[in-house]
Amino acid sequence: MKKRIVLWSLVGLALVCVVVVGALTYFHTYSPDRGRYPVRGIDVSHHQGRIDWRRVAADDVAFAIIKATEGGDHVDRAFALNLREARAAGLAVGAYHFFTFCRPGADQAKNFISVVPNDQPLLPPVVDIEFGGNCPQRPSPEQLNAELQAFLGPVEAAFGKTAIVYLTDEAEATYAGQIAARPLWLRSLLMEPDRHDWVYWQYHNKGRVDGIVGDVDLNVLQGGPEKLAALLASTP
Repeated sequence: MKKRIVLWSLVGLALVCVVVVGALTYFHTYSPDRGRYPVRGIDVSHHQGRIDWRRVAADDVAFAIIKATEGGDHVDRAFALNLREARAAGLAVGAYHFFTFCRPGADQAKNFISVVPNDQPLLPPVVDIEFGGNCPQRPSPEQLNAELQAFLGPVEAAFGKTAIVYLTDEAEATYAGQIAARPLWLRSLLMEPDRHDWVYWQYHNKGRVDGIVGDVDLNVLQGGPEKLAALLASTP
């Protein structure tokens, strides 16, 4: 009897190991159907360290959204270098701003506009709305909408393009449909978003790309290369 118990315990342990290995393999190798979503991109900040953008571009990456600013005065220290080298490597590039709940939207707009150049082609500006790493107080939809409008107005005027709003799952559940109506960038890890009105889909937060040491966020574009070209094109 004891031998049977030991045997079945070993079998159970082996099955658990197989399941865990399978789950980890699925997690690290997951990628949306390339037939439906052929355009792949990444979003980065100084957390990715020194990036070899030519190797990134050679690894089936077509666009990069790069952190520029946060709040009313913070500037990502790697932004200028990342923007310059990603563009030189042939990627379509854009900039994003991490929107804090404890600074006026107008101040945050001034910060973003002062840092991001508008004399070269860029993908639409992105405003990142999420709870992780943000100020502890969560504004009501009405409060957030007022400050967000104060940010979007100057930014869209400066860059001549409609901004894109990035929402995590939690932020989407809290604010979607109640704040400024803009094209969306949705975060839905390993599962396709349950809505289809998005421009970018962030499907992985621990992806791997040649040229970057460690984890990086992976995204796809809704549409093909012509959509990416349209987003990058200067507004008449």
